[in-house]
Amino acid sequence: MNLNNSYEFLSFVHLSTIGPAFIIATYMMLIKKGTAQHKFLGRIYMVLMLFTAMVTLFMSAQVGPTLFDHFGFIHLLSVLVLYSVPSAYFAIKAGDVKKHKLNMIGLYIGGMVVAGGFTLVPGRFLGDLIFT
Repeated sequence: MNLNNSYEFLSFVHLSTIGPAFIIATYMMLIKKGTAQHKFLGRIYMVLMLFTAMVTLFMSAQVGPTLFDHFGFIHLLSVLVLYSVPSAYFAIKAGDVKKHKLNMIGLYIGGMVVAGGFTLVPGRFLGDLIFT
């Protein structure tokens, strides 16, 4: 498998996890918090987000400057996810609902909305797939 095929494969793995995570997160923003359903979906969402963030670390930046010819600014959002998910999990386990909520909202905005917007930039795989 050459580098381009590897990147495409990782892109599809990423999309297959981030798609359901986005749907779950959006739904969870609308439902009552603290219920068994919220907790169940939250666990699935957290696993999906951690997995997808790990996958993105293996995908080299396609746009802009890079560090070590691999990591770009977009990878900072992966780091945000890898910090926010455990932080939110441990916050709710400690009963700190406010910290949990702030981490989850930050994760949704930064890890989904902002990162999702960057994927549509020309020159990126998904942006080119959709617009060309």
